[in-house]
Amino acid sequence: MNAGSPRELWRGSALSTWDRMPKSPGSKPLPLGTCNQAAQGFLIAALLSKEHPGRVWVFCPHARRRDQLAEEFAFWKSPVLNLADPTVIVEDELVDPDREAERISTINRISRSPGKPVLLSRASWQALAPARDILDKKELTLIVGQEISPEDLITWLEERDYEEYPQIFQRGQFARRGGILDFYPPQSTSPIRVEFFGDEIESLREFSVESQTTTRKLDTFELGSRDLSLVEPLSNWFEEGDLLIAIDEDDVEIADILISDGPNEHWNANLYPSPAAGFEAGDFVIADSSRNLFLEQLSDWLKQGWEIGLVSPSKAERHRFLEILERDESDFTFTEGRLAKGFVAPEQKLVVLSTLEIFGRQHLPGTKGRESLAHQRTAAAITGVHELNQGEFVVHADYGIGEFIGLIESDEGDEELGIKYDGGSTLHVPIDQSHLVARYVGIGGGKPRLNKLGDKRWKKARKVAEAAVLDYAAQLLRLQAERESKGGYGHAPDGQWMQEFEASFPFTETPDQRKAIEATKIDMESPRPMDRLICGDVGFGKTEIAIRAAFKAVTGGKQVAILAPTTVLAEQHVRTFRSRMSDYPVRIELLSRLQTPAEAREILEGVRDGNVDILIGTHRLLSAGVEYKKIGLLVVDEEQRFGVRHKEILKERFRLIDVLTLSATPIPRTLYLSLMGARDMSTIDTPPPNRLPVQTSICAYDERLIRNAIRRELTRGGQVFFLHNRVATIEDMQTRIEKLVPEARVVVGHGQMDKDDLEKVMHQFVDGKADVLLATTIIESGIDIPNANTILIDRADRFGLADLYQLRGRVGRADRRAYALLLLPGELIAGGDARKRLSAIKQYTELGSGFKIAMRDLEIRGAGSLLGTKQSGHITAVGFELYCQLLQQSIESLNGKNPMQRADAQLRIDFVVFAESSWSNEKGKLPAFFPRFYGPNSELRVAAYRQMASARTEKELNAISRDWRDRFGRFPKPIVHLIETNRLRIIASAKGVQIVEIHNDRLKLQRNGDYILPPGGKFPRLSSKKPADKLLEAVQLLKSL
Repeated sequence: MNAGSPRELWRGSALSTWDRMPKSPGSKPLPLGTCNQAAQGFLIAALLSKEHPGRVWVFCPHARRRDQLAEEFAFWKSPVLNLADPTVIVEDELVDPDREAERISTINRISRSPGKPVLLSRASWQALAPARDILDKKELTLIVGQEISPEDLITWLEERDYEEYPQIFQRGQFARRGGILDFYPPQSTSPIRVEFFGDEIESLREFSVESQTTTRKLDTFELGSRDLSLVEPLSNWFEEGDLLIAIDEDDVEIADILISDGPNEHWNANLYPSPAAGFEAGDFVIADSSRNLFLEQLSDWLKQGWEIGLVSPSKAERHRFLEILERDESDFTFTEGRLAKGFVAPEQKLVVLSTLEIFGRQHLPGTKGRESLAHQRTAAAITGVHELNQGEFVVHADYGIGEFIGLIESDEGDEELGIKYDGGSTLHVPIDQSHLVARYVGIGGGKPRLNKLGDKRWKKARKVAEAAVLDYAAQLLRLQAERESKGGYGHAPDGQWMQEFEASFPFTETPDQRKAIEATKIDMESPRPMDRLICGDVGFGKTEIAIRAAFKAVTGGKQVAILAPTTVLAEQHVRTFRSRMSDYPVRIELLSRLQTPAEAREILEGVRDGNVDILIGTHRLLSAGVEYKKIGLLVVDEEQRFGVRHKEILKERFRLIDVLTLSATPIPRTLYLSLMGARDMSTIDTPPPNRLPVQTSICAYDERLIRNAIRRELTRGGQVFFLHNRVATIEDMQTRIEKLVPEARVVVGHGQMDKDDLEKVMHQFVDGKADVLLATTIIESGIDIPNANTILIDRADRFGLADLYQLRGRVGRADRRAYALLLLPGELIAGGDARKRLSAIKQYTELGSGFKIAMRDLEIRGAGSLLGTKQSGHITAVGFELYCQLLQQSIESLNGKNPMQRADAQLRIDFVVFAESSWSNEKGKLPAFFPRFYGPNSELRVAAYRQMASARTEKELNAISRDWRDRFGRFPKPIVHLIETNRLRIIASAKGVQIVEIHNDRLKLQRNGDYILPPGGKFPRLSSKKPADKLLEAVQLLKSL
């Protein structure tokens, strides 16, 4: 319709509205509580585009509205500072360092940017902040191009109590590697990387703690005062001339400025909700009455020449809207983005519509504070998969399980990996073969039995594992082939009902969810029976995938069985399925022990006659008495929690129908990749956009703290988990909690209770009839209780990191902040060995390396559950990493592919020195190693060598090179040559060459003990004179073969 940016056109309308509003004298707030909420962001963003002599403060009634407004301002291209609420958990001042650093950083920007509007809530306004003169004081400013030596900066950091580490995970740490200096200021939201060229700062960058790679480049960075004591409320910052805008009238009193009762003080902007404001999910596409009223109104506006703007998150959603409306694009002004609600401005003849609102989708504001699990799990940091720590158990592919003793020097001065075996023998592993060594990870956590060098036990264990893995892979492929050959029922492509049903989903799907849904539909439309596994954490959206699969089956005339491990979980599914399908003629029934015989008989008759479309229940669904007329889909939730007998019935009875299995236990990416080609799997790693990280604190056991934490949760209408893992004293703990918080309804659950009694307790808690669930570790992981958002874990020191991660995951499943308090006896806080333990937990709570350890342990358990008991034994025998390699090779081999082998060609080059210690004695030769000055920490060098040795393609090698350049700085010559020698190794291996020998400028290649003679019968001679050029020439010669 109109030219120009839609946002600019609409903003002009808003400004004309502001020009007509009554002016408040002095600094009185402008109350916007009477203005339609949908238009508040639109109006304020327009106002903020004007110049103001003072600062603009926008008060919001609560944090959710503040975050929503921040997103609305971003949409209207109006930059604001969004000040998070203070993060004190209870009166004892337990603070989440990440969130507090973010808050202080924003306050810092408020101090430095007086022209930028500030979004805040009552809690932020009243909370203490650092004194402004302290914030303005800068102790050190770093600028790209500045002259300062790394040593001087390290001295400055050490004087302020920063501690040196090989790489940093927490605030107050620094690390030096080559020309790179990393440090993590206590009040910064991200760590800082300084790259030096001599004594000059060449670049400044922020980087990710998880991946250790750059996220943003900086021109300058200011290090403020260490003394950021919170001394004055932010309200003290208010000055004459500042403009206050109150979103809710209740918040007006915050500034001690009262609104008079005069008629002008209650200003109505004369803006109204969009006609889609009352739409529930699906109304627009399902309910004719709602849609027809909307279309009539739209027609009137168009006839009267109104401007109709449409905000849509994607082109696909825009086209869908036009398709349903049967309207031409020229009727609307489009803009891409996310706007929760639309509005109508009659005086400006302007309507702004949002497809999120029209289709009844809930748009929850995104949150900071956690990178996606997908990113964390696939982060390419050198630590993690490539890290070996002294004293850990490792597995050598050819020699078995031993103890890693670190980097050692050979008699020739070369750096090698040292592994100690049973009997005291030490194996020296050349650095270029370090990919043959992996950290030992078994199932169960017991100490493995070490092998002896040269003994037959390892060869036998590996041979048995190889045979078992091949048999397991063949079994998987045989089942897959059988399902394909027998054929099943191919569902029809999505019809209108399916499209409408998907449109009624009230949230926006995550990318992983979308992929899993599409893969499931493709499987169902195929004539071969589906057997798909969906893995993902609780609350990540697996159930919605099952709901859509069930709806597709039902609309295709088939019945669906949903199998859950417990009655409580089955009932939760019934509520969810009925709620989602309430607009459709779908009969959903629950079959459980809690029904009367007459009720059960009626349901079973309905199943037999085909009148029941979806049957949900526990293992009773598998019994012979349940006869399905036309079953087309079985959904199995938490398969690993069913016994062997039930699994056998599943395999036999539902062999040729579509099966969708859901699992809340994460599995390792290495296993996922290994199983590709033998098992159809989808992983959902992405958390919902509204998911907040759990705020975790470690504290001494204190009954005052327990009382405050429970009361805090109860006052916001929530529920509390209290984990006490001793049955003998659990009733005493119940009495103590009831005395501390008399108003709380406390129920107890533990594994020694009668099964029915335990189920009743879980029912009470799930149904909101109890406030506190005091339990041992039996708290069911599959049950989703979004209202339970505080967990207290008594004697947290007695749990492993993986257990703590899993327990902490019981909360934080809603869009409100969740809290985990790890309680320890006071004496453990003091020091000694416990301090190391607490340090590890602290790293884990801040999503540092400990988090990765916890995830690894948890995933290995998931691997054991997925693969079964027999395979778990082989994982324990040979270690998880080697097991996955064997499995991948077996599956690729059975599928007729050439398994991707290790790039382990040996290099014998007379002009290259691979050892730093002997390089000084080898004049004129080419250094190719990881120098100590570039990576002074031996564990980091081991990890780097292993990372390089594990590269199997040039693409992988180039990715590692980019990672090293970012993390270590400019390459010294030994690193450049190390990369090129590895390129030579990779190219040779890809061509089947086992040994590359360069002697007296002659290039000789060997395979199976024989030399490979090129055409002409002569070994090629390198013509270059300089060693570096010879190496490059050798690479090109090999490529040309």
